[in-house]
Amino acid sequence: MPKLKTHKGTAKRVKITGSGKITRERAFGNHILAKKSKARKRNMKTDAVISGKIKKNIKTALGV
Repeated sequence: MPKLKTHKGTAKRVKITGSGKITRERAFGNHILAKKSKARKRNMKTDAVISGKIKKNIKTALGV
């Protein structure tokens, strides 16, 4: 079976940590920030951990 190509769109959006977790950036943090609370904006800066069934799909897309 030939090697799988890395899905570049996925590779640009997610990062694999040293322990094997997959992280992504949170949405809604670019504009219209005046109406959003400080806590909400602060939480948008943190990375979200991807879990569940979609984690397997992403690992396949990255060729991991």
